[in-house]
Amino acid sequence: MTGPPRVVIADDQALVRAGFRMILAADGVDVVAEAANGAEAVDAVRRTRPDVVLMDVRMPETDGLEATRRILAGAAPDAPRVIILTTFDLDEFVYAALTAGASGFLLKDVTPEHLVSAVRLVRTGDALLAPAITRRLVERYARQTTGPGAVTGAGPGSPAAALHRDLAALTPRELEVLRLLAQGLSNAELAGRLHLAETTVKTHVGRVLAKLGLRDRVQAVVLAYESGLVGPATRGA
Repeated sequence: MTGPPRVVIADDQALVRAGFRMILAADGVDVVAEAANGAEAVDAVRRTRPDVVLMDVRMPETDGLEATRRILAGAAPDAPRVIILTTFDLDEFVYAALTAGASGFLLKDVTPEHLVSAVRLVRTGDALLAPAITRRLVERYARQTTGPGAVTGAGPGSPAAALHRDLAALTPRELEVLRLLAQGLSNAELAGRLHLAETTVKTHVGRVLAKLGLRDRVQAVVLAYESGLVGPATRGA
């Protein structure tokens, strides 16, 4: 990609938007629009076609979750990457936003350096996966779909069956990669654990994402928990 990242900032607090704009602009990031609620964010994305959206979760009228769903509906190839902004690392809306296709999340007290690096990272197509926080969040909310009685029916058309059909497309090695990836391991850590070259690990991760129709590592973590491949008991295993 050429040129600076193009960013939309969506937050109902004007001071937060102004602060983020100053930080990003000082590092050469192009803030193309601001929005005070989710509806304005959706409109701003349609008008400006940014690379990245910094999306607050809690906003009036239309919240960040619904805005994320609208922006990423259909997962068009040129859809922007969405980074969820939240005050709390276990906001109940964040998990839903990740399942809707968001590429990660940041706490609002993020350092300027981390904010800029996060925007540049997701713009390249990677995911902003803070292992400890993301894993803890996914564990907490994925239990609602994987716990006893959470998914009714195990027939061919059930959600659980569909997820397991997807996983059946993976080779044993790819399944192992997905399991470790869901524990928050980086490519370098995966390479060390599996005794493989990092380039080989990147190839495996790419194939996992392609076979499962996933945009990035965050969605892979969500699917691994929702399918029952991993859960709270397997953390750190």
